[in-house]
Amino acid sequence: MTETPEVSEQKVSNFNIPNVLTTLRIVMVPFFGWALLIDGGDSITWRLVAWLLFGIAMITDKIDGDIARARNLVTDFGKIADPIADKAITGMAFIGLSVVGDIWWWVTIVVLLREWSVTLLRLSILKRVVIAAKDLGKLKTTVQAIALATLTLPLRDGDLPTGLQPPAEFVFYTAQVCLAVAVGLTVWSGYEFFRDVWRQRHAIRAS
Repeated sequence: MTETPEVSEQKVSNFNIPNVLTTLRIVMVPFFGWALLIDGGDSITWRLVAWLLFGIAMITDKIDGDIARARNLVTDFGKIADPIADKAITGMAFIGLSVVGDIWWWVTIVVLLREWSVTLLRLSILKRVVIAAKDLGKLKTTVQAIALATLTLPLRDGDLPTGLQPPAEFVFYTAQVCLAVAVGLTVWSGYEFFRDVWRQRHAIRAS
């Protein structure tokens, strides 16, 4: 009689590169907020530091996801911490930019309500219902990141050289248009997410 070898599922350690990068993003959030708000957001140097930190956070978000999928390093910790890290850094950007007057507060409130409600619902149903990320959601994330990164720059600082002020003002309002598109995508992708969750739950109950 031929014995069938038992196949044991190897548990992936939580201590891996993707999770380290995710944790780094969470740790960066208060430093990013602090740099953005120094001198009420009027420090050119610290706004550039904040921009650099935000850029690093967005790049590591892309890198850790690619590594986790390519090397099969997806863990329960990563599934929970990764979206929290993303929403924490973007949420800090929205709040900080509202504090310094570069984004209207109502925009920040609408976006944060959508982002955190979707994230909390996704985490609460993680083991029962899987909602894959859609192209619209990915586009929203990209446009939102570009708008926030651009607005983090000291584009309306009075200490900018005179020759840079007109182009900086143009870039600022272009970023506002980009942000408006991101808000529209945010609201619509949120609607699609809640719709898909309802459909899957209804299908599960009906089966």
